[in-house]
Amino acid sequence: MGFNKYDNTVRAGDVTIVTWDNRYATGLELVDDQHRQLVVLANELYRACRLGKKELHSVFSEAMHRMVEYVRFHFTAEQEMLQCIRYPDYLKHKNEHDSLIKDILEAAKEYDEGRKFVPNQFVRTLKDWVFGHIAVTDRIYSMYVSEQMKKGLLTLKDIESCQIVREGNFNPLLHQ
Repeated sequence: MGFNKYDNTVRAGDVTIVTWDNRYATGLELVDDQHRQLVVLANELYRACRLGKKELHSVFSEAMHRMVEYVRFHFTAEQEMLQCIRYPDYLKHKNEHDSLIKDILEAAKEYDEGRKFVPNQFVRTLKDWVFGHIAVTDRIYSMYVSEQMKKGLLTLKDIESCQIVREGNFNPLLHQ
């Protein structure tokens, strides 16, 4: 099944667990593009959960790997930007990222080891955490950026120069 960069629309036989909504938008193009990619990956994991037991292991395992790698990539990019613009709550934000990474890696390890693991439940939890984080915590730094720009203390060019890790450096869809 082929996807374009941000296609997570429902097609015949496809299901989604989350759909991109502008309420998730930070107003920072690179960040929003990466968040849209997380929507695509969350939906891919969810679709994998709906497969039969035979297909579940290989498809879910590969989708989980791509999600882990992309979440790491995105968090690195976001953290570099937040450090560069001297975001005052950077450490708190980073700690939330670290917590999610730890939880995802733990779940992936449990799954790989065959311990009790419910993929569908994991995807729902991941969706709630990631999109709760985007809708709340990322909106807070987005408001900070907006305020700094209004005060003339930050420009879009400043932010773009901070975004060292770019989408072109990683595309999880190429790793399918």
